Amino acid sequence: MKIPNILTIGRILIAPLLVIVFYFPGELSDWLSCAIFVIAAFTDYLDGFFARLYKQQSKFGELLDPIADKVLVATALALLIMGQIIKDIHVVAAIIIITREILISGVREFLAKAQIYSPVTNLSKGKTIIQMIAISILLAGNSGDKLLFNYGIQLGIYLLWMSAILTRWTGYAYLRRGIYLIDYLILGIFIN
Repeated sequence: MKIPNILTIGRILIAPLLVIVFYFPGELSDWLSCAIFVIAAFTDYLDGFFARLYKQQSKFGELLDPIADKVLVATALALLIMGQIIKDIHVVAAIIIITREILISGVREFLAKAQIYSPVTNLSKGKTIIQMIAISILLAGNSGDKLLFNYGIQLGIYLLWMSAILTRWTGYAYLRRGIYLIDYLILGIFIN
């Protein structure tokens, strides 16, 4: 086990801890949930950094890293919806994010079987950063809201929508490219 893979597995194992801490009473829940999510999100950066630095990229890491991200984000969004921090029409933003992640995972898996790699764009990286900030702010809940002059939750929701729009945009571009490659593969199979 190399450092990048340990960090990735740790991100998956943090998800159940996030669920437990989210239901602690009062401000302790807000701050611990936020801190755990921030640490987990930072490990997403660190695992890639260490993989490149020590040339420890692996097929296992390539497969597991996006899964870890999706588990963490989906868990946090589900908690925020259940805790009524994300509610009403804003649930749509969370659903857009979760749906895109599942859909793109399927396309990536299919392309990976065909040994086709589709690189992550800078826009997708920016989307992920905004998404992580939004979720972190929202996990800070009412405690974070007070710290940000009663605009914390509003700011988190705004960033969540910004992330959802970028998610939709980057997801569409990725899906379109994926469908083109899938069509190309299928056509190649029939020609051969």
